[in-house]
Order: sequence, then structure tokens, then C-alpha cells
Amino acid sequence: MLVGRSKAPTYEQPQGLPEIYARHADFVWRNLRRLGVHESSIDDAVQDVFLVVHRRLGDFEARAQVTTWLFGIVLRVAQTYRRSATRRRARLTDAPASDFEHVPTTTTEGPAELFERREASQLLHRLLDELDDDKRAMLVCIELEQMTVPEAAESLGLNLNTAYGRLRAARAAFNDAVTRAQRQMAAGREAS
Repeated sequence: MLVGRSKAPTYEQPQGLPEIYARHADFVWRNLRRLGVHESSIDDAVQDVFLVVHRRLGDFEARAQVTTWLFGIVLRVAQTYRRSATRRRARLTDAPASDFEHVPTTTTEGPAELFERREASQLLHRLLDELDDDKRAMLVCIELEQMTVPEAAESLGLNLNTAYGRLRAARAAFNDAVTRAQRQMAAGREAS
């Protein structure tokens, strides 16, 4: 038995762009929105992500999961779109909740449940908009996409210690944003 370094795990190599698109288009769409791309630009941003995937697919060596690799691309495309939107002074918080945020349920939801889900999704996007890009990306990776910290670190190009520190800071910033939102809602109810 050999003692020493273990070989890095390898993951399944995707068959090609059509397979990646079929399996991960919803993942790309959902995370572009979560990372602040305006609703009106989402379709173009998805196309840009898959253009990058097409160009770089030959470089993918299956040392990470496809979603880890894709998230890194999504993050860079989202940052480009957000910078462009900022230059145009577009308001990102006016985007309606998307259907991709809808989590299917086993029972039929009534109008009240659908309304509550939409309100919660809009609140989540407003709270995410309050975070800086680095914290927002980390929180989306870990809390919403359920990546492990090592996967998120690889997606974001961070060393592991930095990733853990950023996650702690992101959670603290998000909790602060939630507290502020709760205070605003309470003040609004008192004023009514």
C-alpha cells in the first residue's frame, strides 16, 4: 500500500454543450438573477454564459463538478452585466420574482401561498442586492445552491481559508440586512 498523496477526484466529463445546456440552463438562469442581473437582461446573459462554455469546454478537465465550473462563469458574466447596468443607472431591485425561484410542491398552492412565495422571493432578492458582490456570490453558492465550501472556493477562485472567512462575513451581513428589513416592516405596520 502506498502512503502519500491521494489522487485528486475526477468527475464525469460532459458530453457536450447541448447536454450541459439541457441539464444546467435553469441553474445558470437562477443564479444570474440571484447575482443581480436585471430581468430584462437575463436571456442575453444566459446566452453569454453558454458562449463562454462553448469556447472553454475543451479546457474543462473534470477536476470539479460542472456546476462548480459553471458558477465561476456565471459569476463573471453577472459582474459584467451589473457593471453595465450601473453605468446605465438601471434599477435592479424592480425586477419581478422569477418563475425559476418557484420550488415545486406536492400539493396545489392557492393564491395566498403563491403570493407569499413571490413576496419572499422579492425580499430575498432585495436583501441579496444589499450585499457586496463577493459576499453575495459566496452566500448564493453555499446557502442557495448548496455547494460545499471547497466547491464554492473553487468556483470563486479563493483559497479555502478565505472562503470560510467570506462565508462568515456574508452570513453576518445578510443577518444584518434581515434585521434592518424587519425593523422597516415593523415601523411600516406601526405607521399604518
